[in-house]
Amino acid sequence: MKVVVIGGGIAGLSLGIFLEKKNIEVVICERFVGAPTRGHAFLMHEDGIAPLKNLNPKNKIILPSQRVNEFILKRPDDREVKDLRLSQWHCIKRSDLIGFQLSLIPSVHLKEGRTFSHFIIKNNKAIAAVFENGDVEYGDVFVGADGANSKVRQILFDDVTFTPVQVKEIVGIVTNKEIASSYPAVFTKFQDRTNGRAFGFIPTSDRELVWFMQYDPSIADITGTTPDALRSFCFKFMYDFPEVVHDILRSNDFSTSYIWETKDFDLLPSFHKQNVALIGDAAHLALPFTSAGTTNAIVDAETLAECLVESNNVEIAFAKYYAKRAQEVSEHLMKGRELKKQFLDPSSHADDDIPVPLTIGAPIHFKKAKGNKAIQVLYFTDPICSTCWIIQPTLRKLKLEYDEYINIEYCMGGLLPSWEQYNGSKITKPVDAAKHWEEVGAQHDMPLDGDIWYEDPLSSSYPPSIAFKAAQIQDPERAILFLRRIKEMVFTQKKNIIKWEHLRRAAFDVGLDSARLLRDYEGKARELFRQDLLLSQQLGVKGFPTLFFSNGDNKQYVIRGLQPYERFEQIIHKMIPGVKKDSYVRTPEELFTYFPTMTEKEFVYLGNMSKEEAMIVLNKMYRQGAIDKYESKNGTIWISRLNAA
Repeated sequence: MKVVVIGGGIAGLSLGIFLEKKNIEVVICERFVGAPTRGHAFLMHEDGIAPLKNLNPKNKIILPSQRVNEFILKRPDDREVKDLRLSQWHCIKRSDLIGFQLSLIPSVHLKEGRTFSHFIIKNNKAIAAVFENGDVEYGDVFVGADGANSKVRQILFDDVTFTPVQVKEIVGIVTNKEIASSYPAVFTKFQDRTNGRAFGFIPTSDRELVWFMQYDPSIADITGTTPDALRSFCFKFMYDFPEVVHDILRSNDFSTSYIWETKDFDLLPSFHKQNVALIGDAAHLALPFTSAGTTNAIVDAETLAECLVESNNVEIAFAKYYAKRAQEVSEHLMKGRELKKQFLDPSSHADDDIPVPLTIGAPIHFKKAKGNKAIQVLYFTDPICSTCWIIQPTLRKLKLEYDEYINIEYCMGGLLPSWEQYNGSKITKPVDAAKHWEEVGAQHDMPLDGDIWYEDPLSSSYPPSIAFKAAQIQDPERAILFLRRIKEMVFTQKKNIIKWEHLRRAAFDVGLDSARLLRDYEGKARELFRQDLLLSQQLGVKGFPTLFFSNGDNKQYVIRGLQPYERFEQIIHKMIPGVKKDSYVRTPEELFTYFPTMTEKEFVYLGNMSKEEAMIVLNKMYRQGAIDKYESKNGTIWISRLNAA
């Protein structure tokens, strides 16, 4: 089989690489001569980079890229609207990506200076591609990778109907070490609240950044085509945006910038006809708001190459390719249109509901149960309760073995309103708490560092409790991770979790929007916390942890304080006679997939192994880079890296 690829951009080169590695004869026909330098830089997900990296033997060739770990959305007055952790995103210069691709494919497969003209057709199938310079390339399969204005697509499906250009985008790259180093790994965007105006920038290195200005041309549009006209328009249109925007524009060479008229077209009924197929923008053009174009082009190429190898019949291969890709690209198309609509009418969305145009957050690994769960548990706890920290291994095992039957609702009990209002009998001041933590940690083999009560004592547990209720408003499952994270901070890292800087960091670490968390923390979460306190009083909760088990038949069981795991099982079996617990997978990799952080005791307990065996396994995983660790005075937190990019 010989495959002729028309277009030597990112999509075409990707397909050529995958086919060549599968020992399929391929010729890539590119209209330009020399490595293309058109375009600036873009965001790209690991899903698109990984297939190419996997073809790079022993990482001999490096793809220059900048990790992008955070998305911050602000208003022109610098007010923060969103602050989110990003997972597995990179900023890559187009010239760097194409250079990387060219290094992965022998030059004999690339024919330059070929502008496509038409096909030679025989028996209703293409047998050759003809180019304007007179070249003719014969082949068995032809693939159009010739971009948004694809001539191959036009031959296959006639003219598609593009959507009207309602948003334009001006793009540039600037060298400005001060700004680039001040926003490391951060995608920053300023967006107007009342009309279609936005400015964003992303570092491509520690001294360079790519920027874009999106605007609604119905408000105002550029009238000239010179660099000076472009420069003048940008400054006028961004007149009330922050100084960092103006600094970037002042650093820009407008002779290298361009205007992108954004448009798309409906999903095609197929990506092929006979023995001719389409990939990348030629097959499906989405609006730029999703930052999915480059990733989709590479995934298209990998998928099509696999389908051609797996199928003896080309038509079947093309049908499989469409079946595998159509749903995902259709979703990106719809999302792009949704984001365009929101951009043009920003006041239609409250700040909390503004969609983020990227895949966000680290994966959450909670086992999902079907239907309503038989047992409801009210769990009264507190972020600084040492016994609630000690009970963590028990609750985690309960999650693994009985999650199908149990729903746990977390309620904040308000352990420490203030030291003046605290009613503890043995603990009356911070120094008492320090001694208690050290004793409890040693007794139960869980890391607890009481020095925080000497160095930076907490005056109340109310602020982190309110922050947890704010997290619940946003995402109940991530709220549980947030509670775990702030406990790790206070118990092992000596962080005073009353302080917003630590609460913000915890929210970021678990994939919550910290800007929204702050809004809810200062607003609705306070009333929710008050309701928790009232419920605690009504149920007579005197200490923590306290867990109320009920199943709707007026029977209620209560666990107060630290109890053995068998006590939990007894209650479950009384409420559901004959219940079968889940025999979960105990491999280290699975455990660190369920729980992104674990103490040594948790790993021992959940893995059903000795402490000596556990340390051998943990240290081996650490050496292999599968996990990281934070070592405190009295123990270690082991941190999964299994989902790291």
